[in-house]
Amino acid sequence: MDPIAFSLGPIDVHWYGLIMGTAFLIATYVARYNTKRAGIDPDHILNMVVWIIPAAIICARLYYVIFEWENYADNPISALYVWKGGLAIHGGLIGGFIAGLTYGKIHNLPLFRMADLVIPSVILGQAIGRWGNFINKEAHGDVVSAEFMANFPAFIRDQMLIDGQYYHPTFLYESVWNLLVFAILMLMLYSFKKFDGQILASYMILYSLGRFFIEGMRTDSLYLGPLRVAQVVSLALIVAGLIILVYCWNRSKSNSSVNQKE
Repeated sequence: MDPIAFSLGPIDVHWYGLIMGTAFLIATYVARYNTKRAGIDPDHILNMVVWIIPAAIICARLYYVIFEWENYADNPISALYVWKGGLAIHGGLIGGFIAGLTYGKIHNLPLFRMADLVIPSVILGQAIGRWGNFINKEAHGDVVSAEFMANFPAFIRDQMLIDGQYYHPTFLYESVWNLLVFAILMLMLYSFKKFDGQILASYMILYSLGRFFIEGMRTDSLYLGPLRVAQVVSLALIVAGLIILVYCWNRSKSNSSVNQKE
């Protein structure tokens, strides 16, 4: 597939950018839906997105470029070519979290409650965004046989045929995993949530579990010495998620006890 969707005069519009834009739009809609149902002004989501989107893109690109600097050192201006791919999701999450937290602090929004309402949108956006990697023929795994690829639809087989060899469509594995996590988080949000922070912590644990194993199959991982950066960060997020889960659960119990005494 041609990475350029169409051209407007001298301007080429890339599929990668269109897919990422679509991911942001759908994620924003779902977040507004969740906040509205929770009785929170959904306009906060639109205002927050104005902060989150640029912060997420800048940090995602910066994170990637830092670990791949040798590819940009001779032509630093190429670090700005985000439409060619090279956005690290963990960097985007860091930037988005900082921007969202800052907005929430300014407007006195409940941190864990808002995070629970927004986080399902984040994983849904990640699931959609992986198809941008598909168009750019990146985020794939190692070489596989034609017999193995026969299990996939023709359009995926064709796109994963690179220089005469087939490659593991790891972008697809992560997209499917993220959709599954999205479904679990939405079900939890509306049927099984017991305390604020539960959805956030569950996201950190579930997403990171899938990412850790899928990352081990990829051939384009960012490295810090011998370690795959995404796997190290995934393990750290799992631990942090467990800590948040225990903290929020204990805080919920404490608040319940105080309310019962009153």
